[in-house]
Amino acid sequence: MEKKGNHTAAKASTASILSVAMVLFASHAGGGFATGNQENTYFVCSGWAGLLSLALSMAILTGIIAIAMRLYNKYDLHSYKELFKKLYHPFDKLELVFELFFYVMVIMAVSVAIAGAASALGQYFGWNYYVCIVLVGLLVFFATIFGERAVQLISTYMGTAIMICIFVAYGYGILKAGNVGHLFSVRFQNEGFSELPKAIWNAFVYAGFQCVQIPTMLACGAIFKGKNNNAEGKSMFASFFMNTFGLGMAVFMLLCWENTFTKTPNGSTLPTLTVLQTMKANWLLVVYGVILLLCLVSSAITLTFAFVDRFENSKVVDKVPTLFEKRCVLSAFIIILSVVISLGGLTNIIKYGYGYMGYLAIFLIIIPLLTVGVRKIRKG
Repeated sequence: MEKKGNHTAAKASTASILSVAMVLFASHAGGGFATGNQENTYFVCSGWAGLLSLALSMAILTGIIAIAMRLYNKYDLHSYKELFKKLYHPFDKLELVFELFFYVMVIMAVSVAIAGAASALGQYFGWNYYVCIVLVGLLVFFATIFGERAVQLISTYMGTAIMICIFVAYGYGILKAGNVGHLFSVRFQNEGFSELPKAIWNAFVYAGFQCVQIPTMLACGAIFKGKNNNAEGKSMFASFFMNTFGLGMAVFMLLCWENTFTKTPNGSTLPTLTVLQTMKANWLLVVYGVILLLCLVSSAITLTFAFVDRFENSKVVDKVPTLFEKRCVLSAFIIILSVVISLGGLTNIIKYGYGYMGYLAIFLIIIPLLTVGVRKIRKG
């Protein structure tokens, strides 16, 4: 413990810093990440410049989340609603726009995650799709009703498993691609810097729609309140390396095999699965199945928890007697709603929705936090 003036300020432990860092990694590694669809749409399409783009995107994402957590803890705020009121003040009502962004992104992401995880279980084990939806929904439900500590613990274990599986599966795919150095040398000669402007724009768009992770990170990062060693910054610095490594492995492998999956019918829809099937290694498909399932479930858990955390102390559930029962009601509501919507078919909404939400977030979240947010932290 260390005294500063009349206050006693403790330092955050390394374990807590890494735990919060892993929550962002587990939440970021969702369905679009696991299928390779997002990597192909935002990074592989830019060629070699996509590797720079993904690093820039993760730097933007972890940087603004660190700013958001610091602002949240410095002013002792208690919800993301309070955070964005503080950020937008004196235009407090702008907070409602973030609310809309958050609700749309949560419903889209959780719907995709639950439906995708159910499809994966059905494909790998031959189980009935609707039974799988119920099983996944129950798993997400029980993981989100015990508070942020439970989510941190689950995310830490899931994130670690995802990281190991990514290293094995994607590392093998890169090795099987052959002469990677020659491949990228040829691409650079053909493309030059022509794709760089698009790559930079895509980095901001990708980081933009990933801002849906902010409410979860605020709740988990609240353990840093009263700490004096810039724990928020350190946790996001660690998360930058985790996310850049995981996303980088996926993009690098897909770049090596781009000519394969782009020439395969529907290959661009599920590029990672298409590439791994091309290698004809059954054990690799098993490892990928684990990645896909963990990514889908971990993303659904963290986003559902963010919704629960937002409303558990609100008037919406004022008549529900206990905190635990409030969490049960809220978690069940968002899961049931997401399942119903996913059954109705969200392909086009998700395809275009993520992009449009990313555009909105650049001006609604990224720029305000990098400017006004930093100024208010220094002023505070």
